[in-house]
Amino acid sequence: MKGLYFQQSSTNEEITFVFQERENLPVTEDNFVKLQVKACALSQINMKLLAEMKMEKDFFPVGREIAGIVLDVGSKVSFFQPDDEVVGILPLDSEDPGLCEVVRIHEHYLVHKPEKVTWTEAAGTIRDGVRAYTALHYLSHLSPGKSVLIMDGASAFGTIAIQLAHHRGAKVISTACSLEDKQYLERLRPSVARVIDISNGKVHVAESCLEETGGLGVDIVLDAGVRLYSKDDEPAVKLQLLPHKHDIITLLGVGGHWVTTEENLQLDPPDSHWLFLKGATVAFLNDEIWNLSNVQQGKYLCILKDVMEKLSTGVFRPQLDEPILLYEAKVSMEVVQKNQGRKKQVVQF
Repeated sequence: MKGLYFQQSSTNEEITFVFQERENLPVTEDNFVKLQVKACALSQINMKLLAEMKMEKDFFPVGREIAGIVLDVGSKVSFFQPDDEVVGILPLDSEDPGLCEVVRIHEHYLVHKPEKVTWTEAAGTIRDGVRAYTALHYLSHLSPGKSVLIMDGASAFGTIAIQLAHHRGAKVISTACSLEDKQYLERLRPSVARVIDISNGKVHVAESCLEETGGLGVDIVLDAGVRLYSKDDEPAVKLQLLPHKHDIITLLGVGGHWVTTEENLQLDPPDSHWLFLKGATVAFLNDEIWNLSNVQQGKYLCILKDVMEKLSTGVFRPQLDEPILLYEAKVSMEVVQKNQGRKKQVVQF
């Protein structure tokens, strides 16, 4: 039985993905479930977070968003039994790679998969659903009638965030990074209030948002990264269609919420003063927070269940690529790690 792992180079800059043979898993004990994996989605590996959490290993397991069938349960498992169809996210400290035929996982990281939801849909939606739910429900308290700017809405995560915002009765504005993305966003139903095409670099995001909201600004901003400095001082990778932090602050309305994915956000005193004058808040989107705290386990399970419910009722319609086979996962993970893919990649067993 093979599993996919990654090995980090001595310079901590490059990682190599390798398949390794694994021994048969022992009999399941206590609160753990033995699972036959049917699908596993691919997501970027946050190397910096793993280093900060002291979780570095010679070989680290790859693949965490999984869906499958319960093979065996531990003596203390109370929510599942053999043959149940389940979906979940392996914790950061899991010793098992999701890209393997059989894994072990604590029952508190799993929920039942709705019958009419496919394996690939379940695995391909669960993480983006958790991120969207965390950003819009817990961090910005989305409610009907609010205006929301979702940057890069045609991405796999942006698509789910747009659909959740629409479901909650919000007015959604989104940015598109290419003509293809713009056409995709314009085809969404319910329709996006405004698609801002930033691919040519000539459209000003702040001006477009203020125009759309009658000068009031948007209530919630969910970014996909921001530029912190001027073009001369910013690394080249940051110049790829990202708005400047001053643009975000400008387009925020009174009492607005800025949810950022920029973990190294730096706000100077003038920036903080503008946010103070607007009574606005800044929150950091770290979807791993649910795996780093056992205190919130009940809320985390509620999110997982709600994501699956919205998927089964058609609220969530994920943007998935064609399923791939396990032997293709190594090459696909290299693409995902470089953030070069747009649609969600899912390995089907």
